[in-house]
Amino acid sequence: MDPWENLKVVGTMSAGYDHIDIAELKNRGILVGNTPNVLTSAVAEVALGLMIAAARRFHEGQLALMSGSWNTGAAQWMLGMELRGSTVGIVGLGGIGQAVARRVQPFEVGRIIYCGHSPKKEGEAIGAEFVSLEELLQESDFVVVSCPLSPETKGMFNDEAFAKMKKTAVLVNVARGGLIDQEALVRALQDGKIQAAGLDVMTPEPLPTNHPLASLKNCFLIPHLGSATVKTRQDMAVLAARNILCGLEGKPLPAPL
Repeated sequence: MDPWENLKVVGTMSAGYDHIDIAELKNRGILVGNTPNVLTSAVAEVALGLMIAAARRFHEGQLALMSGSWNTGAAQWMLGMELRGSTVGIVGLGGIGQAVARRVQPFEVGRIIYCGHSPKKEGEAIGAEFVSLEELLQESDFVVVSCPLSPETKGMFNDEAFAKMKKTAVLVNVARGGLIDQEALVRALQDGKIQAAGLDVMTPEPLPTNHPLASLKNCFLIPHLGSATVKTRQDMAVLAARNILCGLEGKPLPAPL
């Protein structure tokens, strides 16, 4: 029996779909649906949290607290970067990128820039300026990665990219771990090519506890919590179920791929 014979629809409870062979499914006439948009706000909140946590050295500060090595009497102790007056660069101004841009505005950032295939009208509406990837890397104090993982973008943050960034830059990734060459990131953090990183996504997941990223004081890691809120996961589950039910009933999927 052909294992594909009775398969009518595939639903993924995620916005990303790099784990699915979309071309193969479509070639077989099988419907595919995902859960975009409903997780936008939750992921944007995590991006903002990672920006602040990495820039203000939360991980390093907690280590100092736990070891009893506070030095709060020293004026230059544990100084970090702040959003106020900074340039925030967003790689991929989709729904999540736009939500991040809106959320950083109240922090009195100096400039919001973004890169992608082409300028977006939504970017103009929120006061974000379209630039090349090279200019974004060179100008940004915070680089937020929110683009899809594809053959084109895989490993796009490599030694060459880190060499173009400011030594005081903070890198945040809420998209996919494969966008970053992690060995290159470890080198960049160890050698002071960039200031810090905040990651919600890594490769592989779970990240081994002995991975070099886990031992770096200037790397703030959380275990893929972007959509992990009660409301968002409920909304994702409902949309995933609706995709499957509509596919089985021969109706258009509410969120097709």
